[in-house]
This record gives sequence, C-alpha cells and structure tokens, in this order.
Amino acid sequence: MPINIKQASDLSLRFLDELEKPFVGRHEEALIITLALVSGEHAVLIGEPGTAKSAMVRRASELLEARFFKYLLTKFTEPGELFGPLDIKGLREGLYKRVTVGKLPEADIAFLDEIFNANSAVLNSLLSIMQERILYDGYTEIRVPLWSLIGASNRPPEEPELEALYDRFLFRQHVKPLEADNWNKLLDYSWKLEKGEESSVEPVMDMNTLREIHKAVFTIDLSVIKPRLIKLFLVLQEKGLYVTDRRKGKILKAIAAHALLYGREKANEDDLIVLKYTVPKDVEDFDKINVILMEELRTKERVLRELEEIRSNILIARKAVEKVQHFDPRLTEYYRSLKNTRNRIMNLIRDFEDEDVISIADELIEKIDDTLQEIMAKLNM
Repeated sequence: MPINIKQASDLSLRFLDELEKPFVGRHEEALIITLALVSGEHAVLIGEPGTAKSAMVRRASELLEARFFKYLLTKFTEPGELFGPLDIKGLREGLYKRVTVGKLPEADIAFLDEIFNANSAVLNSLLSIMQERILYDGYTEIRVPLWSLIGASNRPPEEPELEALYDRFLFRQHVKPLEADNWNKLLDYSWKLEKGEESSVEPVMDMNTLREIHKAVFTIDLSVIKPRLIKLFLVLQEKGLYVTDRRKGKILKAIAAHALLYGREKANEDDLIVLKYTVPKDVEDFDKINVILMEELRTKERVLRELEEIRSNILIARKAVEKVQHFDPRLTEYYRSLKNTRNRIMNLIRDFEDEDVISIADELIEKIDDTLQEIMAKLNM
C-alpha cells in the first residue's frame, strides 16, 4: 500500500528516535544511518574503535527486523568468508555455486568493519554488489537483496585502488569520542549494560514498509533547491572541496530523504545540510565544510546563532540608553541602530516557520521596541 509523506516522516522519525535512544551523544550518526536506509544508499563511519558504530547498525537492523550480516575485514579475508563457501557437492557435479546461507548475499543490511582492508578479490565483488546489487561470481550472477551496506574504518582510504569503493558510500561521518559533558550519561548507560539491563528492541517497521518509504523519497519536489545546490557546488569547488559527478546526482537523493524525514513535500535550504555528510573526503574536510555551510546556508542553527549575537548587542544598547541623559545626541544613533537591528531580525526570520526561532525573534523584537520607546521618551518625541 502506498505511503504518503506524513506517514513516511512519522515512521522515519520514530525509527531515528528509537535508533539513537540508547546511545549517548550519537544523534548525527543515527541520522546518517537513518538517511542511508531511507534513501537505500550506503554509509561509512570513520573513527577510532569503541564509538558504538557496529552496535548502532545492529540495532538499526533489529528495528527493521532485517536480515543482518557483520564481518571484520583484514587484508587476508577470503571471498568465501563474506559470500559463502563453494558448494563442494555442486563442484563434483560440475556446478560452480556458493552456499550463501547466513552470508552477505542474503542480508538486507550489512556492516563491514575496517572496510578499507578489502583486498582486490573482495573489492571487485563489493563494488558490483553496492552499485548493481549483483554478485558476479565465477560463471554466475547472484542478485542480492542488500539494501544498505554500512562500513567502518579508523581512517579514510589513501590507496588509489580504494577510491571507487569510497565513492560508493554516499554518506560519510567522522565519529569522534564523546565530549566530557556526556561522560556521566555514558557511564550510567555502560553500567546498565554491564548489569544486563539493556532494554529489548521493539521493531518500528519491516523492510517492506521501508521500501514504501523509499518510494516516497522520489515524490519530493527538488526544483526550488537545485539552483542553490549548484551555487554551493561552485563555492565548495573554489574552496578545494570537489564532488564527483556521480555524487552530485546522488546528493539529490540525500536531500530528498532529509526533506521526507522532516515531513516536507518540497526540499528547502535546511535540507542542504546533508552536504555536511556527503561532500567530505578527508578527515579535515568534515570541519571545513561545516564552517562553509554555516556561512552559506540560512539554517536554523545559523539563524539561532545570529539571534544570540543580536541579543548581546541589544543588551549593550539597553544599558547604554539607561545611562544617557535626556536629549543626548547619541540617543538618535542608538535609535537608528536599533531600528536597523529590528529590520535585520525580520529579514532573518522571513519565511522561517520554526517555532523556536520565531519565539526568540519575537522576544528580541519586544526588547527592541521597549528600548525604542525609552529613547523616544528621552528625546521627548
């Protein structure tokens, strides 16, 4: 049964909430996994061990009741370890086939740790599976049900032969250790795990429902956002962040998935935040693109930051006005400055529908109006 945008959004947001619930400070990682699943794409989590990467992917598969495959790659990993051993009985009969039960060719979601340790024998098969969902094996082609492959690594790949594999991961995230302000929650949760008090996983939906949500991604209207996206690609290129042609097209799907997640039928500038997870290549790029997007996009985060700066300026102006005597010529300058600040706030929140932003803006405008009234009284206007 077809699913509409609201239904898809409600289910996807519930999935995201349930996915991140037991993991302290891992909202972005949960968001990336959710977007990868909604869009039917792949993601790679780059960071040191012990940052809950595999646990999050396993939980995602349980929330979907999906068939799950997990493996740690080394440079010595044989194809049979991932794709199943050769059927000896079949070989005796002249048939070349693998026993794939419980292996990657039968999984809906796969997690491959240290993915960039893949040797050439494994690498070639992974490329076709990720791109075409087909395992080319000897004289046979095996169509696989794989929905998303989530990789993990301590580092981005440096070897040229791994570039094609890395490029197939639409979503990329640098997973950092938790900041100190999260350590207390982390210890509490870790202790619960040690005592065996981890809550059981209740599925949110099944793979068939996820497939219907995925279909809804392609109903999102991207027309408004395309010109802005092209300009951003140019800005990023000027700053040394290059995006392959393949990724440029795939990023549209990431934008649509983000819009659907938050219940929008038309993608807007907020959805361009996915560039933060789809453009970076090297570890340094993650921080670099974050700064660029904060400067270029009128996102909630940026607007809130500007409003807080305005709040500080209003406070300074109010204190100055209180100290100034009646008819002081400086009052006229304060009046003009505050009127300009009021107009700036109005421009910032124009077409903005977020309740938090509107509430803060209304509060600041009220403070400005009170101060303007005080200035007018001192000028006897």
